[in-house]
Amino acid sequence: MKKQEVHIGCSSFYNTYWKGIFYPDDMPRKEWFEYYCKHFDTYELNATFYKFPTLKTSQNWYDKSPAGFLFAVKAPKVITHLKKFVDCQKELNDFYEVVQEGFKEKLGCVLFQLPPSFHYTPERLSLIVASLNPDFKNVIEFRNETWWREEVYAVFSENDIAFCSVNYPNLPTAIIKTNEIGYLRFHGNPKLFYSSYNEKELEQVAAFLFSNNKFKTTFVYFNNTASTAGILNALTLKKSTSPL
Repeated sequence: MKKQEVHIGCSSFYNTYWKGIFYPDDMPRKEWFEYYCKHFDTYELNATFYKFPTLKTSQNWYDKSPAGFLFAVKAPKVITHLKKFVDCQKELNDFYEVVQEGFKEKLGCVLFQLPPSFHYTPERLSLIVASLNPDFKNVIEFRNETWWREEVYAVFSENDIAFCSVNYPNLPTAIIKTNEIGYLRFHGNPKLFYSSYNEKELEQVAAFLFSNNKFKTTFVYFNNTASTAGILNALTLKKSTSPL
C-alpha cells in the first residue's frame, strides 16, 4: 500500500500529559493543534459526539488545518445513543449538511459509534443502512460482539459502508473489510483509553499496512489518549510506516 493512502492520527490532541514528550514545554496551548498538524495528516474529531456541530465550528476546524489534511467526524450521540437511528432523519440530514459544508474536501470519514447495549437484529441492520447518506464515507463502529457476523459484512459491502475494526477490551480485533476504506481504532487494551500498545503489537499493525492491498485508503486512530500512550503509539506507528 502506498504511503499516501495510509492516514495515522489521534482521537484527541488537547492533552497536558503530552507536554515535554510531544509538545515543547514552552509552547502555548493555542498552538498545539498547529503543531499536531505538522506531524500528522488526519484527526478524529470526537467533540461532535458530545455537542452537535455548527457550521461555524466546522469551518473553524477547516480554516486552522493545512491543505490536504483530513478529518474523521463522529456523529452526535443523539443519533447513535439516544435515538439509535430511530426517528432521527432530521438530525442526520442536519449533521451531514453541516460537516459537508464546513469541512469540504477535508472531510474524510463520518463515524457512527453505537453503544455496547446495541446488539444485532436484522431490523437494526436494515435501519442503519436505510438511515445513512451513501454520498459520504460512512463508518460504523459497534461495541457489541453480536455484530461481528457475515450477514453484517455482506450488507455493508452491498451498501458501501465501512465496518470499523477496533482494538477494544473483550471485542474481536480482526480487521474487517466491507469496502475500500480501512478504518482502525485503537482504544487501549486491556485498560480502556489508557493502555499502551507495545512494540510487537505496533509492528504487526505496520506489517499489515505495508502488506495489505485490500483497502484503497486506510485510516488509523489512537483513542488511548487519557495518558501519554496514544501520542507515543501514533508516532511510533507513523515512523514504522514511513519510508527510509
